[in-house]
Amino acid sequence: MQILVFLIDNLFFLLVGAALLRAWMNQCRLRMTEQPGRFVMAVSDWLVKPLRRALPNGLRQARLDWASLAAAALLALGHALLLHLLALLLLPDVDLLSWVWTLPAQALLFLLRTVLQGLLVMTLVYALMSWVQPFSPIGGVLGRLLAPLLQPLRRRLPLVGGVDLSALVLVVLLQVLLLALG
Repeated sequence: MQILVFLIDNLFFLLVGAALLRAWMNQCRLRMTEQPGRFVMAVSDWLVKPLRRALPNGLRQARLDWASLAAAALLALGHALLLHLLALLLLPDVDLLSWVWTLPAQALLFLLRTVLQGLLVMTLVYALMSWVQPFSPIGGVLGRLLAPLLQPLRRRLPLVGGVDLSALVLVVLLQVLLLALG
């Protein structure tokens, strides 16, 4: 059972993360023709495109990518529902109605955890790329994606021996937030 839950968690993390990254890349006005944009589009198009057609024109043309955010929310709800159904198979005497009320909370927690874990992975890759291959194209994309989080830290933190520690501080902050989520 643990293996099945592990596989479900990873699959939904990938799908929700792709939808959220798609929304964030659109918000940062990054071209989707470069990596990771092509991967994100390939993974999330099956759900985002129909949702975009279903949205009213005002939301379809908004600066915020509502279709990608709705896809992430629906996938998170699907994740919570699937895990609840698996739990009901193991614990058949549990009241189904009481579990229905916890679905939105579980979905929201999964969304928050996915955001924090995704940011953590992006920050770690960005820090490693800046040391190993500083002029890599993916380093520039990650730099633009993480700039809203790193810039406030860079303004407050001095360079230590010419090294920017803002990514390290962001990693620690993200880990603290993940621990707070449980």
